[in-house]
Formats: sequence, C-alpha cells, structure tokens
Amino acid sequence: MFLTLAIILAVIWLVLWLALHITSGLIHVLIALAVISFIVHLFRGRPATA
Repeated sequence: MFLTLAIILAVIWLVLWLALHITSGLIHVLIALAVISFIVHLFRGRPATA
C-alpha cells in the first residue's frame, strides 16, 4: 500500500514539475512578445499632433 502511494505521489510530482517548466517558458515568451510589441508601438505609434 505504501509503495502504491509513493508511486502515485512521484507521478503527480513529476507531472507538476514538467507543467511548471512548460508554463514558465510560455510566460517568458509572452513577456518577450509584450516587450517587442511595446517597442514597435513606440516607433510606429501615432504621430503627435501639434
């Protein structure tokens, strides 16, 4: 019984560990896209009206 519980907990831990690394990678990609979008907006934004 304890062996089964240990195996189940190890599998859950592995799945959550992989999910954490995948989502952290996605967050970094989204931050990079936001920074690129901001820079493009600075250079191509609406011209100021005087």
